[in-house]
Amino acid sequence: MGATHWTRVAAIIVIASLGAAAACGPVGYVSKVRGAATAVDEARAVNAAKYAPYEWTRAVEYLHAARAEAAMADFQAANRFGRLAAEAASKAKTDAIRRAGDPRLMDEITAPPGAGSTPSRGQDGLAPVVDPGDGDGDDGDDDETPPGLVAP
Repeated sequence: MGATHWTRVAAIIVIASLGAAAACGPVGYVSKVRGAATAVDEARAVNAAKYAPYEWTRAVEYLHAARAEAAMADFQAANRFGRLAAEAASKAKTDAIRRAGDPRLMDEITAPPGAGSTPSRGQDGLAPVVDPGDGDGDDGDDDETPPGLVAP
């Protein structure tokens, strides 16, 4: 076997390695996103949307972003979003199971009564009428009249 034979063997190995490396992006993406989609499905099964809404939403949105990046052939970003989706879905599942088992833990994600701002109600349960004016304090509501013109 001469030097020519080994040169051909080396060339074939290099070409095969380059071909395999080029396929790593899509192959890695499929693996990451399949795992993330499974994790999201597991979180859905334990009602994570109700018991862990923040992490659930994060997982679903990262999974969507992974698929969107893959559609644009940015497999590195797609893999990153797939990993983040799987992590968020796993946390959502864990939190959902924990909160479903002890309803008092729902206080972690819901504001106590009277905390925060509650919209005021007008008559018959309708929202009150609010006139914001133009902000100049004179309540002349001259904000719709262009400068230099006189309103009729």
